Amino acid sequence: MKRPAEFGGRLALLAVSLLVTLVVVELGCRLWRGTWFLWHWPNLVLLETHKNDGKCGFVHDPGLGYVPGPSCNNPEHSHDAQGFRVTPNQAADAASGSPLLIAGDSYTYGDEVADGETWPAYLSTLVRRRIVNAGVPGYGLDQIVLRTELSAAALRPAAIVIGFIADDLHRNEMSRLWGGEKPYFDLKGGTLELRNVPAPISPIARGELSFWRRALGWSMFVDKLVRRLGWYPKWYWDDVQVLPTGAGERLACPLMRRLASLDIPTLVVAQYLPHVWRENQAFADEQRRLSQRVLRCAAEAGLGTLDSFSIIDGIVRARGIDAAYRVWHQTPEANRLVADAVAAELSRLSLRP
Repeated sequence: MKRPAEFGGRLALLAVSLLVTLVVVELGCRLWRGTWFLWHWPNLVLLETHKNDGKCGFVHDPGLGYVPGPSCNNPEHSHDAQGFRVTPNQAADAASGSPLLIAGDSYTYGDEVADGETWPAYLSTLVRRRIVNAGVPGYGLDQIVLRTELSAAALRPAAIVIGFIADDLHRNEMSRLWGGEKPYFDLKGGTLELRNVPAPISPIARGELSFWRRALGWSMFVDKLVRRLGWYPKWYWDDVQVLPTGAGERLACPLMRRLASLDIPTLVVAQYLPHVWRENQAFADEQRRLSQRVLRCAAEAGLGTLDSFSIIDGIVRARGIDAAYRVWHQTPEANRLVADAVAAELSRLSLRP
């Protein structure tokens, strides 16, 4: 029979071994995410809900819900002084004249790639015109239109390119998304009425976290675990849907007409989640139907349209989905091909600045 002291020693050794293992795993997860996270340990729940961590996050905006924080730089992405995604290495002769304004969601912003690997960045080398990337991760089509209006009033662009995915229509139905409050439109008698403005700061963004979110929210290992298990929506976000399912789709045409009222040459580009190729055919068909609905609305409003499906489908068929997507977003190669197609369509429609 083991003596109590020997048993206690073994238990302590086990505890120390477990602690060391968890520390090593935590450091490994942080190194994989980026060296910045080795030296900075913010609460990741707050970081995910667009609380500015002082480095390069997203800040609350009463008119849009949240916007990229200005004047920041980190290994994942950089923003200029106006809060636009940095587009490096633009041609010297592109500084003068009216810019080309690009707006959209995370596919336009360029999640999972470097500043110079977004499709707006590649586009800048093709049109030789200053590019302003006003894309914002997580935006609904409603927020995309609102940010386009504000940016166009400030920049007076020569032309506009709008990127979207089908899920942006569902986001139209939310007053709180990704844990943050957002504006939304309600359709009354054919007229768009803006709601939830000014957008309040959500409880999570104010730092009002539950015990477990506060205690474990700093851990990159926990972050990886909840993502792998599919728990991350409940762990990070507290969404509120205020419009019935399908209402977001019905807002597509009024929103496109609102874009057209800016009276600036505009091209609307459909992009796609990787799940269009990873999920069943019914899911893929529905995503394409929704995208086509937006493109039809844009065409009816007199805007140019481009569907990027065939571009990405060609990559997937030739070399597999990993050639087109990293995790959720497109690879640099896919972004370059989208930029080529956008430049060609701008030229064909005589929209190139």
